[in-house]
Amino acid sequence: MKKLAMVYVDVFTERALTGNALAVCLDGRGLSTEQMQALARETNLSETTFILPGETAVQRERGIRVRIFTVQEELPFAGHPTLGTAFVLRGSGNSEVRLDLNVGTVPVRFEQADGKPVFGEMTQKNPEFGATHAVETVASFTNLTPSDFDDSVPIQTVSTGVPFAIAAVKSLEKLRNLRVDQHRAGEYLAQSGGKFFYFVSRETVDPKARLHARMLFYNGEDPATGSAAGCCASWMVAHGVAASDEHVMIEQGLEMHRSSRIFVRATKQDNQVINVRVGGNCVEVLRGELTLPD
Repeated sequence: MKKLAMVYVDVFTERALTGNALAVCLDGRGLSTEQMQALARETNLSETTFILPGETAVQRERGIRVRIFTVQEELPFAGHPTLGTAFVLRGSGNSEVRLDLNVGTVPVRFEQADGKPVFGEMTQKNPEFGATHAVETVASFTNLTPSDFDDSVPIQTVSTGVPFAIAAVKSLEKLRNLRVDQHRAGEYLAQSGGKFFYFVSRETVDPKARLHARMLFYNGEDPATGSAAGCCASWMVAHGVAASDEHVMIEQGLEMHRSSRIFVRATKQDNQVINVRVGGNCVEVLRGELTLPD
């Protein structure tokens, strides 16, 4: 039997048992892709990550190799796994951890305030702005009508590693009661160059939040989606929902009783959006060993 050391952390939260849970395998060397995928199905979380320690010189140049899996597939990038895995690798006080992901090197910087959980902030790839979508088409995948959407901003696909279609809904109540036909929505996004929808509203539960967000996908609902939040930060700055470099909070996961707080900012320079940063707190909740048959 092979013993795998695992750590569970809650990401984008200051309190254990809230936020988005992540399982981190501390040493995935020797595991096949199929075994990693099976282990991700075993945890049944939004994502599970596998740290693959390598040569010191390579890690110094590119970062520590990490692979990210949902219950269904490997992802080139995802936000809460990046932040949570870097938190686990941080050890006793490193101010920066660099991860070598399938999308490339992603740095995560940490700061610690007295008496508070550690706060980390990742810098994502500069955004690529993709297709805009007809509100009538998007509404047809949901229980919403076209008039329920915020017509002051476009529904647009943005990618900082994974492409999300950002769709703004006027009413918090409508967003909290949202239903999505995942099969039809997935087929449409596959044809238009997207991966998932990220639905948001400017009406929020916490008055400190700029947006309330939900991300419904094939594994149900995600409590906090850091990759989508980076896309959303880019979309906000591009369309005037947030100012350049303004630090704003996105609330997510409330419908699942997994309240999450995602802090985002991006820079608008020469009519381009760059320097996308996504941050939040992390707390460790569990350490143990997983037994895997040879």
